[in-house]
Amino acid sequence: MIDFLNLQTVNQRYQDELISAASEVIRSGWYLNGEKLNSFEKEFAEYCGSAHCVGVANGLDALTVTLKAWIELSKLHPGDEVLVPANTYIASVLAISQAGLNPVFVEPSADTHLVTAELFKHALTSKTKALLPVHLYGQACDTSAIDSLAREYGLLVLEDCAQAHGAISNGLRVGASGNAGAFSFYPGKNLGALGDGGAITTNDAEVADTARQIANYGSKVRYVHNLKGCNSRLDEIQAAMLSVKLRYLDADTERRRAIAQLYSDGISNPLMQLPTAPQHPNGHCWHLYVVTCQHRAELQHHLQSNGIATLIHYPTPPHKQGAYNHYKKLDFPIAERLAKEVMSLPMSPTISDDQVEQIITACNKFN
Repeated sequence: MIDFLNLQTVNQRYQDELISAASEVIRSGWYLNGEKLNSFEKEFAEYCGSAHCVGVANGLDALTVTLKAWIELSKLHPGDEVLVPANTYIASVLAISQAGLNPVFVEPSADTHLVTAELFKHALTSKTKALLPVHLYGQACDTSAIDSLAREYGLLVLEDCAQAHGAISNGLRVGASGNAGAFSFYPGKNLGALGDGGAITTNDAEVADTARQIANYGSKVRYVHNLKGCNSRLDEIQAAMLSVKLRYLDADTERRRAIAQLYSDGISNPLMQLPTAPQHPNGHCWHLYVVTCQHRAELQHHLQSNGIATLIHYPTPPHKQGAYNHYKKLDFPIAERLAKEVMSLPMSPTISDDQVEQIITACNKFN
């Protein structure tokens, strides 16, 4: 069986380094808000090209805490509208709701599955105060165009970078554009922890300081709580794991790009639509290689019978989820069609060329 993603194989490559890093933390006796977190925050900020990085417990918190920080700083107010793609993982939308803001869904591009500045512009209202572009599947949105739109209308931009560690748009890594970026370090991400984790990147020192306080019970000084915060911390063990894995991220990304190129060059089945090539060669870090097929169930069964595991990202758009039942009558035909047709092929830096060829052969034999 060719796994969709085998995390044991992924992490075995630097197992000794991970064990050594974990042992350092254990021996230190310091497990939260210590040197490992400080080091990783500096390393990741430098990697992304942003001035500040704030480690938090997960990607959802990275989004939510950023929005709450903007509210604390009166950059946003409860009830403000935030534009978000209609075809994203529900965390992008939950963060808006949890911050006391209102999500407004925007249809994606049928070609790239991404939201664009033009699509955002068509959805603007007098209540729109922020844009939340999602770098879906690892492909960077056109951040320059989105930032230009935001400046024109006085809007904030929060990049959802949960799937796009290292992807580049207009010369900048994601997370360095707009007003802030939010990352997830869920184990299956391109830069994945050995548990949950997340981070906020920003060039705004006041936002970084406020977000750090919110994530620490609203406190900057022990037992002094000036903000209504939460407990959202990236612990020392996970920070240490991420520092090890960050050193290998670019090499892993290049391997993902090579696999994606093999898929794109080799799959020639007219029943399958392949991903649109990114405008910039480094604009996609290929967290996922997503094809569309009107006969998805049959294709998935065919690949499964050939020993190939696949996944669907995502089978139900947020506005059709029970949590957002009040949006269920809204009509987003592109997002809803994609939810019925998308399927992700195996993608991991540890997949061999021979395995890729097996997958390509199986795809081309589907009828």
